[in-house]
Amino acid sequence: MGRTATVERNTNETKISITLDLDGSGKSQIYTGIGFFDHMLTLFAKHACIDLNVKTEGDLYVDGHHSVEDTGIVLGEAIKKALGDKACITRYGNFLLPMDETLVLCAVDLCGRPYLGFELEFKAPLIGGLDTQLVREFFYAVSYTLGASIHLRQMSGVNDHHISEAAFKGFGRALRQAISYDPRERGIPSTKGVI
Repeated sequence: MGRTATVERNTNETKISITLDLDGSGKSQIYTGIGFFDHMLTLFAKHACIDLNVKTEGDLYVDGHHSVEDTGIVLGEAIKKALGDKACITRYGNFLLPMDETLVLCAVDLCGRPYLGFELEFKAPLIGGLDTQLVREFFYAVSYTLGASIHLRQMSGVNDHHISEAAFKGFGRALRQAISYDPRERGIPSTKGVI
């Protein structure tokens, strides 16, 4: 059985459906109503090498907060569901992603405990139609529902587009490592016996 999942979330603020395949090829169909966010999720899927379909309908007449945060909530839930008991996975992943003048480190531990270390600095309030404050909200939501420790650290960078892009690509690459099967692992990758 493949590592796939479909998760839906319907509230008074958003209606979201996400389907993914952790063993895909990086194909994606993304619609959130926020063009730059769509671009970031497309890059994430490509570099994580997962197939990802996202359909988000949100109260964008208010702002993008609910759409971005709730998409993160559902994405984390979908990845967690697709991973199952996490047997034989690598568990950890890290990637140092260069994007022109920007360098961002992302490290991931699929440990079952949520934590976000976020050290990205944006100078502008918006990138396209995406409020830059929502980049942190997205990654926090993913970390919380996935149950993962995610660290994003900006080593250099001045262009907000590049910083965000490096973060989403770096997360994709680090997650790709973490969810990959380790041929030497015989069970749950923890001395606790559960993660």
